[in-house]
Amino acid sequence: MILMWLVRIHSVSEAEEKKYLDSFSVISLVLAAYLMIIIILEHVFSFQFSVRVVAFILLILLLVLPLFVAIKAREKNSDIISERNHLVDESKLLARHGATGYRSLPGDPEGDNCLQNDEDVNLLQAACTVDFWILFLAMACGMGSGLATVNNMGQVGGSLGYASFETNTLISLWSIWNFLGRFGAGYVSDYFLHARGWARPLFMFITLAGMTIGHLVIASGLPGALYAGSVLVGVCYGSQWSLMPTIASEIFGVRHMGTIFNTITIASPVGSYIFSVRVVGYIYDREASGEGITCTGTHCFMLSFLIMASATFLGALAAFGLFLRTKCFYNRIVLRRLQHSMRERP
Repeated sequence: MILMWLVRIHSVSEAEEKKYLDSFSVISLVLAAYLMIIIILEHVFSFQFSVRVVAFILLILLLVLPLFVAIKAREKNSDIISERNHLVDESKLLARHGATGYRSLPGDPEGDNCLQNDEDVNLLQAACTVDFWILFLAMACGMGSGLATVNNMGQVGGSLGYASFETNTLISLWSIWNFLGRFGAGYVSDYFLHARGWARPLFMFITLAGMTIGHLVIASGLPGALYAGSVLVGVCYGSQWSLMPTIASEIFGVRHMGTIFNTITIASPVGSYIFSVRVVGYIYDREASGEGITCTGTHCFMLSFLIMASATFLGALAAFGLFLRTKCFYNRIVLRRLQHSMRERP
């Protein structure tokens, strides 16, 4: 916030900007793949000090690469920036990026039953809609159970006979699965929205269904199930954080999007508390009461993950209901607006 006064708004070519954004995305994916390989290799082999130094240097180089991309972009656009060194007034910015909500384009038929969003709604108006509470329920079920999973990963691994370094590896890899979910869900949902016109809540349904499968896999207690289940839950958990704010902005508009989305995110800690304390913690203590302080075996967490699988399945059904409710809205308003904005690009 202290450095915000350094920010300047410039008119640039979107094609050029997309090229640099794609470069940042590629670097992020390469960095995630590199970290994943290093973590897995450390789990298999014992690295010597020299190998660790080389791996660290390569990591630093990957972290510095985005700076070179930014410098290159700055140099290429220096002439344009010097000529347009003034702020774009708010009205032009809103007209360029269409930040006034999703309105019907000229030529849209009137008088049908499709959901329409003629203006941005505030928090109170949004809270009076069914869509708001569907998103709240889906977030409580999906993100709450995802947080409960990662918070109890160590105990789950210990009860299933995993060594401490194995559970530490799982927790480290969870961050990578989380990143891949956030990155992939945004890209995939955006592609299918533009190319096929698929409403974005459909992908929220798919990821919640995938999280349900992940919980069931972990509940099975089979050899390697914790690895496979954590991958599914981690990717789908990250996907929710990518899809939720975008869906909220598309349904309720962007003017009060921050307030509305942050209110919806209250569901995440609420769900995490319910699943972590009232479900996982309670059942673990009950199962461990006859064995001492710790619990060993699949029975320690099986019921907990079955309950969380049921909850995420409920969230998936809610997301599918939101998809059906907003399908017409996406086809008529959001998709047409995106196509209209693409035609207006320079």
